Amino acid sequence: QVQLVESGGGLVQPGGSLRLSCAASGIILSISNTYWYRQAPGKEREFVAVITKDGITNYADSVRGRFTISRDNAKNTVYLPMNALKPEDTAVYYCKTILNIGTVYWGQGTRDTVSS
Repeated sequence: QVQLVESGGGLVQPGGSLRLSCAASGIILSISNTYWYRQAPGKEREFVAVITKDGITNYADSVRGRFTISRDNAKNTVYLPMNALKPEDTAVYYCKTILNIGTVYWGQGTRDTVSS
């Protein structure tokens, strides 16, 4: 019933751009705090960005200035446009939302590969 579906990943050259989407059903993202995490090969999952239910955003230092998290309330979707991509950005990107009651939901992930 509750589902987060990430999309928009793919293969891109260094310096290129991708826009990730996290489409939600069964929950309303505008009343939740929604996060992007990523997990690179052989690495632990790490925080990338967050947008709160109030629209406040924050980013990991590694992506600040290159990635932008936003939310379209009408589409119940959170986006992560990624610019100036680096090989170090290669990872599976996951959407996560935390409800006010504390329940955590994760998407299945979308893979971003930055390589020449």
